[in-house]
Amino acid sequence: MKVLITGATGMIGQAIVKVLHQKGIPVNYLTTSKDKIESTEDFQGFYWDPTKGEIDLKCFENVQAIINLAGASIAKRWTPQHKKKVLSSRTNSLQTLRKGLEQSDNTEVECMVSASAIGIYPDSISDYFEENTSKVDDGFLGEVVSKWEAEAETFEEIGVDVAKIRIGLVLSKDGGALPKMAMPVKNFVGAPIGSGEQWQSWIHIEDLAQMFAFAVENNLRGIYNGVAPNPVTNNKLTKELANTLEKPLWLPNVPAFLLKAILGEMSTLLLASQRVSSKKIEEEGFSFQYVNVCQALQNIYGPGEESVPASVKA
Repeated sequence: MKVLITGATGMIGQAIVKVLHQKGIPVNYLTTSKDKIESTEDFQGFYWDPTKGEIDLKCFENVQAIINLAGASIAKRWTPQHKKKVLSSRTNSLQTLRKGLEQSDNTEVECMVSASAIGIYPDSISDYFEENTSKVDDGFLGEVVSKWEAEAETFEEIGVDVAKIRIGLVLSKDGGALPKMAMPVKNFVGAPIGSGEQWQSWIHIEDLAQMFAFAVENNLRGIYNGVAPNPVTNNKLTKELANTLEKPLWLPNVPAFLLKAILGEMSTLLLASQRVSSKKIEEEGFSFQYVNVCQALQNIYGPGEESVPASVKA
């Protein structure tokens, strides 16, 4: 088997590449940066530019599966311009991939596993969301994920099985939200956010990478939640992070109105509550290595972990 990955040089992509290589699976990857193109026996880069619909068709040679992670970061201020970029980067990438696959000589691609997000679920303290829920968030994230998933589903029309993994809060020391949460705690100014009662459905980066590999190897179809079995409230997550880092929490919760004033609409990323089920992927036979948040944080910030790596970028 050979897998083609978009977004392979990002935090999640790098973790997936590592897992695939451990399994002896070679990887082709697409990048918009020509200076990130490598060429080794099991890791071959190809150039593409989804904004122009450009793609090197050689990327599909001997490929049996595609993993799609491409899309602009949502962790930047949601200006009208950036919101447009967040949406178009996801749909343009999939459209460019599909057209490229149709134009190539490849008839071996059996499945595509596309990233998605739990942001499609509405903000709720009481609901427990499974993949078959019909409720969709009525804000920006609900719109983005709905259109993202609809674009991925078009690959079914050309005979490719499609799985969509709705990713939750990814715990990693190398990027994403966790280092930004850990920094104030390490500096003795950590505090829960808003009411602190909002649910945060998290997953350890290693489990997420294994899940994508599992989806490819088992040719999964449909929607799967990329979250660990035990969601926690923001209060619990902040407390466990402080315990792991051996730092006190003494400040009151950060008021929601303050976050809204500073971040605007983007504050929903911190304040929204989504308690999401992992049962469906487990019923397929997937086993989580990290099922409790304290266990996951100990692995990431356990003994000897003193500082956030320099590789973490805002």
